This record gives sequence, structure tokens and C-alpha cells, in this order.
Amino acid sequence: MNTHLLTNLVKAEANRLGFEGCGISKAGFLDDEAPKLEQWLANNMHGEMKWMENHFDKRLDPRKLVPGAKSVISVLLSYHQPELAEKHNENQSNLKISKYALGEDYHFVVKDKLYELFRFIEEQVGEINGRVFVDSAPVMDKVWAVKSGLGWMGKHTNVLNRTEGSWFFLGEIILDVEFEYDGPITDHCGTCTRCIDACPTDAIVQPYLVDGSKCISFFTIELKDEIPTEYHDKLGNWIFGCDICQDVCPWNRKAKPGSENRLFAREDFLDKGLEYWDELNLDEFRKLFKKNPVKRTKFEGLKRNIKAAKKNI
Repeated sequence: MNTHLLTNLVKAEANRLGFEGCGISKAGFLDDEAPKLEQWLANNMHGEMKWMENHFDKRLDPRKLVPGAKSVISVLLSYHQPELAEKHNENQSNLKISKYALGEDYHFVVKDKLYELFRFIEEQVGEINGRVFVDSAPVMDKVWAVKSGLGWMGKHTNVLNRTEGSWFFLGEIILDVEFEYDGPITDHCGTCTRCIDACPTDAIVQPYLVDGSKCISFFTIELKDEIPTEYHDKLGNWIFGCDICQDVCPWNRKAKPGSENRLFAREDFLDKGLEYWDELNLDEFRKLFKKNPVKRTKFEGLKRNIKAAKKNI
């Protein structure tokens, strides 16, 4: 099968599976990203996320993850629910969870679809060597999404798409099959600095550069120790993650609603008052957050976050 036909078939199948975008890049070493990543790590902008230091070479070259890899297929899957997002933002009297974590764990949802796409490619070309990735290995997913034309890198370092905004998950298939390759699109952030101006912890230290060790998402998810007291009043009412830089982005006002119901927010995450969070016990935590990203912070971490954030209500 020629590459033009195969490329069109794969993109059509990705669309049928519910992905809002699919782009394909030639696998190779990320020359431009190597010095940026090295400097970012040297400046300790990853904080306690020491896993970011591991597999430096694999992070920059997908052929070290999949020997013989020729292509990186990038997909995006929206989780945007405009009406629910508005309700979520308006409720300032309750503690808040980042909108991406209000539905089923995206790792499962995106991977399920990617494995279906992988099997479809096998049906077209025969046995292939490849792997599926969803935020689960040293893959620079945002960089590959930009290279494949799924969007441009916003000043908040989230990928932005003209129709989907930034309310989406990314996933990849790295494989030893050749396709017709896409290219990057232009940056449409212009002179806007709303994400930079809105960040309460000044984590966006300059356009396109985020100090992860100052991000509210880092404090409420990745940090294992106590949240520094000087940041308590900056947490607002966030107890898992943070959407501030995305909420203020003009492109997200234009974003289309997502269609994958497994990612849709559960109502029981939106109607929990402060008293509920105060009295949350381990059994209830396990029940509420089964197959949900919030379990990543663990029970003790969530209770720590609740204690710090409730002072701001």
C-alpha cells in the first residue's frame, strides 16, 4: 500500500475512533529540544519530579524507545464541556479539581482508542513494531504534537489548537512504518500575555517557559512534602491541579465541546461542599477516585491540599 493512501486511511480511522486530531511526524532526534531540556533540568525547574532527569536520550529520540521507528503518530482527544466548565468556574465556595480529572482516567480512555488504531494499521500493512504511549514514558508528547501540526506551543507551554483550544489529551504511536508527514503550523498567541499575567505563583517565568516547581499543579499533585506556606494563599481553592492559565486563554473560549463521554465530568465531583472534603476518609477516597487521575496524589496528599486551600474559601 502506498504511503499516501495509508496515511489517509489511518487519519480517517483516528477520526472514526473519536480523536479530534491526528498528525504524523518522521521519527528522529529532537535537535532543537535537547539544549532547552538540558537547561530546564539544570535550573531545577522540574522540582521534585526527578523522573524527568531519567532517560534523557530516549526523551529526545523515539527510535531509542522503539528500535527501527520511522514515524510518530500524534492524536488529540478533547475533554471540553463548556457548560460544565462554566459551572465549575462559578462555584467559588467549594474546593476545585482540575477539569481534566473530573471524568475517567484519561490514560485508560486514550490508550484504548490508540490500541484500536494500532490494530487497524496492522490490518493494513501486516506485522509492525510499535508502541502506544499516553503520558506513560519519556516521550515529549507536546513537542511531537506541534511537529505534526496538531497545534502550536502556547506561552503557557500547553499545545493550542484553533478549534479545540487546549482542553485535550495527547497520545502517540511510535512505529516502524512510513507515512506522509505533516509539518508544524504558525503560532497564534500574538502579543497576548493573559496566561502569564493570571498565574498566581508566577510559574510562567517568560513566554514559553514554565518553572514546574512553582506551578499549582506541581504543589497539589507531584510534591510529596508539605506545600510551602508562602504559596498557601496562592492556591486559591484548587486541591488537584489548576486550570487558571487555560481558563483565561482566548482560544479556549472558541473551543468546541468534546464528544467522548468517558471523559465527561461526573456530577458527584461538582457538588461536594467543604464539609465533605473535611470529613473525607480513606475508604471514600478509594471509592470516589477509582479509575480517576486524583488517585495519583494519594489520600494523604489530597488531605494536605484540602487543609491548605480551605483557608482561601
